[in-house]
Amino acid sequence: MAAYLKLYHSGKLRERIKAAVSLLESCSVCPRSCGVDRLAGDVGKCRTPREAMVSSYGPHFGEEAPLVGRYGSGTIFFTNCNLRCLFCQNSSISQLGEGQKVSREELACMMLSLQAQGCHNINLVSPTHVVPQILEALEMAAESGFYLPLVYNSGGYDSVENLRILDGIIDIYMPDMKYDDEETARELSGIENYPEINKAAIKEMHRQVGDLEINEEGVAQRGLLVRHLVLPHGLAGTKGIVEFLSKEISPSTYVNIMAQYHPCHRAFQILSLGRRISSTEFREALFLAREAGLSRLDKALPIETLRLDLSR
Repeated sequence: MAAYLKLYHSGKLRERIKAAVSLLESCSVCPRSCGVDRLAGDVGKCRTPREAMVSSYGPHFGEEAPLVGRYGSGTIFFTNCNLRCLFCQNSSISQLGEGQKVSREELACMMLSLQAQGCHNINLVSPTHVVPQILEALEMAAESGFYLPLVYNSGGYDSVENLRILDGIIDIYMPDMKYDDEETARELSGIENYPEINKAAIKEMHRQVGDLEINEEGVAQRGLLVRHLVLPHGLAGTKGIVEFLSKEISPSTYVNIMAQYHPCHRAFQILSLGRRISSTEFREALFLAREAGLSRLDKALPIETLRLDLSR
């Protein structure tokens, strides 16, 4: 049973919705705390007013295997973002505003449609700035028999206050851990205090849901799944991130070390971002994760292989 159903049936989901919506009046939904009145239609750094915006939705088969299963992850791509990543691979959605405003009724219908198509979960992509709108739609969907687990797929720049509203609602947290260096985060994503805020968010997420639980069919049911995109020249700070996860979260944290970086959007403004990562850089990132003690790496090679390749 999805976590939120207990709150829904007890009537407490309505209290969480009220708490989330209240954050929109002088917006503090995310750590930017712009202070604009989104209830009145004003917009802050996320450029999103009272209504959520959606670019697309549908079954997705390109996510991590525990989310995809046999029938796909029911993905909803929200327009805009609270980050300004120069290398964003979905910049037309996150930065250029590709998408349409949707009502809570329309968003609820998307959830129900994905459930009817057999998806294993609802994968909320870039949900941070529209948590109140998601909860409003969730209540409507639950009234119509919605029951799928929710995946919170964020850039990892989430406030603990906002995450506590989601305690008992989100089943699977899938945040990014982008950087281990504040100056790099400021230069590449236009945000302050990313490592501090990101690590606090990861701790809160893990407190709520624990390590990733996967059923006998290989489908994730509940827990934390962390994504880390390897950047050229070690800009992502992989060593600090994997050591944090192993020592301060859990050695059993499910981590996807990702190799798909390629220059796009405005990446060519930064010389060090102007190329793909090398195979050596990727293998080194995997090696660091294994060496830190992380035992659940998505599609990773054994540490012996990694050490052999790195010694050449």
